[in-house]
This record gives sequence, structure tokens and C-alpha cells, in this order.
Amino acid sequence: MEIRKVGVLGCGLMGSGIAQVAAGAGFETVVREVSDDLIKKGFGGIEKSLAKFAEKGTITAEQQGEIRNRLSGTTSFEELSDCDIIIEAIIENLEEKRKTYQQLDGLCKPETIFASNTSSISITEMMTTTSPERQQRFIGLHFFNPVPLMKLVEVVRTILTDESIYEQAVEFARRLGKVPVRAGDKSGFIVNRLLVPYMLDSIRALEEGVGSIEDIDTSMKLGLGYPMGPFTLGDFVGLDTTYYIAEIMFNEFREKRFAPPPLLKRMVLAGLYGRKSGRGFYDYTKDPKNPTPMKLI
Repeated sequence: MEIRKVGVLGCGLMGSGIAQVAAGAGFETVVREVSDDLIKKGFGGIEKSLAKFAEKGTITAEQQGEIRNRLSGTTSFEELSDCDIIIEAIIENLEEKRKTYQQLDGLCKPETIFASNTSSISITEMMTTTSPERQQRFIGLHFFNPVPLMKLVEVVRTILTDESIYEQAVEFARRLGKVPVRAGDKSGFIVNRLLVPYMLDSIRALEEGVGSIEDIDTSMKLGLGYPMGPFTLGDFVGLDTTYYIAEIMFNEFREKRFAPPPLLKRMVLAGLYGRKSGRGFYDYTKDPKNPTPMKLI
């Protein structure tokens, strides 16, 4: 089966980015959200992104219009029934995902491939809510933020994923202009399996007085050539998201390196999520471009 029509579940930051990339690669793309307002908001973000690409000359004004014409939004699951692949990018909640997949399983054609953009939840746990036949066509497609700019996609297989379907998914990622890497269905996959312990160890180093927020960030940038330090990255990703992923990974592996440090837990409880809340390891409320370190210890 050739993939021609793409369905996307969710029109938030990740969903809208995935939809933009799919439409940009020439696929007819339909995005499902729970309300028209959320569709409008997500499509507004796509319009801004496409406008920036047009201003830079990455795409022409004509291509901008063509991409937009390949996109449509809906609040109905039925509109996804004839999609060849459906990529889920909704809230990181296992039960919500399982409920959604179960509903779609009965609506979609047998050939439809189901994919999740989750960064941490087991693909197998989501897969088991669908029919045995669908389970062979169930994969992970983990994109990175911002989707239109980040090249990497982790293509995740379960122990039941059909080999031909998996290879088709890898090729689909290439058709989107991405660089696919193959990963097994273990919490965190490749990137977060290596990244999360590094970020958690950085917080422990701060707790233990090894260095200040700024000094640790600067050390990793200049010493290892990282584009940003661990605290700047944590604020960008969202400390609540980091905490949530760490909890999932700790529950699966039961290893100390995946356990969220006390400081991270306290910050999340206090609503210090990073850039999206205005404060995290840095305070962005006065000057977002030049944030000041928070006094946390």
C-alpha cells in the first residue's frame, strides 16, 4: 500500500508541525482536534511558520499556497477513516491514547498504519487496545521540536510490528525530508534514554553545589560544544515534561539514574515549568532573550 493521505491527531505544537511537514512533502493531510478553536490556533501557527519559510526563500509563495491547500482540519474521527497512516500527537496520557486508538481501529480501513509521536510511553501498551491485525501495523514515529526544522525521527518497532510495515515507515520518514533512525520499543527510545539521565545528573550536580546554573550551562556549551546547556534545554523542553518522562523511565527500568531529583519535583509542584510558565531554572518574565538564573538552592 502506498501512503498518500496522512492523518494527524492533535494540532498543538507537535501535531501542527507534523501536519505542516506532511503537507509540505506533498501528502494530503487532515488534522483532527477536539474543537474548531484548537484547529484554528494550530493552523495559525502553521501559517506563521510557512510565512517565515517564504520570507527566507526556502519555499515560494506558490508552494506556500499549495501546502496550505493540502491541509484540512476536523473534529470528527470519521474524517480519518480513509487515511493511509495516522500519526498521534495528543496529550502524553496512556489511557487517552488507548481510548483514541480503540475508537479509530473500528473506523479505519485494515491497511491503515497507526503511529504515535510519544517520546516515552510504550508503543506496545498503546498497541494492545487494537485488533491483532492492526498491532502488526503499529509503530512509533517520534519527531523532535520544532518539527519543521529538526531532521531526526525515531522510528520505533514493537515485537509484533510487521517487517514490511516498519520499512515502509522508515521510507515514509525519508519522504518527509527527515533522517530516520531505527529504535526498539523501550522507554525513552534512543535520544531520551541518553538525554534524560544527563539532564537529571545536571540537576543533582546543582543540588550538590558542584556549580551554579550558569556555570554548569556554560561548561557544557563550551566544554563539549552543546548548542545549549542542560538547564536552558530543560526550560525549553518544559520541566514538567522532563519530570513526566523521567518518572515513566524510572518505573520501567528501576534505575537510580532515571529517578527525578528532589529539586526537579519541587520546581514542578511550584509551577516552575520553564519558558512556557515564565520561570524555571531561569526567569524569563522581565527579558525573555536575556533571562536571569533563579535562586533555587
